[in-house]
Amino acid sequence: MRWLPILAVTLMLPLAACATTRPASYFVEPSGPYTLDTGDLVRVTVYGDQELSNSYRVGDNGTISFPLVGQVQVRGQTTSVAANRLAGALANGYLRNPNVAVEVAQYRPFFIQGAVRTSGQFAYVPNMTVRAAISTAGGYGETANRNNVTVYRRQGNEMVRGDVDLDFPVYPGDTVVVSERWF
Repeated sequence: MRWLPILAVTLMLPLAACATTRPASYFVEPSGPYTLDTGDLVRVTVYGDQELSNSYRVGDNGTISFPLVGQVQVRGQTTSVAANRLAGALANGYLRNPNVAVEVAQYRPFFIQGAVRTSGQFAYVPNMTVRAAISTAGGYGETANRNNVTVYRRQGNEMVRGDVDLDFPVYPGDTVVVSERWF
């Protein structure tokens, strides 16, 4: 009788590994304030100074090159924090009490690859889902596994991977991978 619980655990352990049909997934944070990164085009408005008001692209180093003050770090910052940084830089000897606004003029692209008709980089549209991203890429390819989509997203200094459903939100800079089926 003492061996019965041990036998039950021994027989059930291999079955526990079969309990899931999907690969292990990692947490991909779907919400939070939008932060600027390489490739974003921002519209900067300096009230009272039309010459400084213009659109600027965030460079590979995470900065925008702004007249008078040079490189200003905006990677990982919200638009309001970026506006405060620019205002602070302009107030340091260039303008008195500058009033600066920053807004996203064009989001950085998202990427899609795998079993879709046209893989590559595409323009991001706010509130995009995986389903819309697949449609943007021309739909599923003939060998697509319609039940397995993976999203890669940068969170802080690391790339995070998650197996997601079709209604999962896509953000600028994400890479969407549609797997192929094996049969």
